[in-house]
Amino acid sequence: MSRWALGVEYDGACFNGFQRQSAPRVASVQAELEGALGRIADHPVRIVCAGRTDAGVHATGQVIHFDSTAERSERDWQRGANSLTHPGICIHWARAVDPAFSARFSARWRRYLYLLTDQRPRQALLRDRVALVPGPLDAAPMHDAAQALVGEHDFTSFRAAQCQARHARREVHYVAVRRSGSLLGVEIQANAFLQHMVRNIVGSLLEVGLRQRDPEWMTETLRARDRTQAGIAAPPEGLYLTAVGYGTEWALPAPTPPPWPGVWAGVG
Repeated sequence: MSRWALGVEYDGACFNGFQRQSAPRVASVQAELEGALGRIADHPVRIVCAGRTDAGVHATGQVIHFDSTAERSERDWQRGANSLTHPGICIHWARAVDPAFSARFSARWRRYLYLLTDQRPRQALLRDRVALVPGPLDAAPMHDAAQALVGEHDFTSFRAAQCQARHARREVHYVAVRRSGSLLGVEIQANAFLQHMVRNIVGSLLEVGLRQRDPEWMTETLRARDRTQAGIAAPPEGLYLTAVGYGTEWALPAPTPPPWPGVWAGVG
């Protein structure tokens, strides 16, 4: 039995989230990948991902792993999966890994980018890719407010009501808000995330960007540990899982930046 890791990109607008759904005709990234990989392996395959994304959420840097008894090369897995899976999914790389590797539990950090535009009229080509919000948005106070989230905190105020995590403590490594023309990006990296945590954070930052709240309000909201004190969740279509970080011992390809020049410049 060999263990394989794959780097995956997908268009979240094509699927009802990453996780396989109980209804057989509801499309999911997991079901599509397992179907394609199972055909290549000639046996059923079950995959584990670094982070389960919701319906409408995209990924440029998702990582999965699976086990197989089939004798296949890295090229076989990558090319075969790309030819057999949904066109909204792309495999960037495949690597044979140690059986101890876990896409989920070996990850040291995850990075998300949330893209917004306050441009009017709306741009048709950005539909399902970028969240359209009222504006104009001021990125500077949003960035200042977001710095209250850096470090290890209890993020109860920004977790979904149905979140099943055992506790709400997470460590945010950095948050940055940058503007590039009509696009505004919120990039956040943490050791792990709670359900809807990024969308709830962005929804709260929007209130600051619209001058409805002062930047200090984010500190108060974080300390409240009360979901009702934060802003409403931002829509899913602007959210991208862009990178997952692992130790050098796993010898995986380094994460690459998403293809949107300028938005993340100077971040980190």
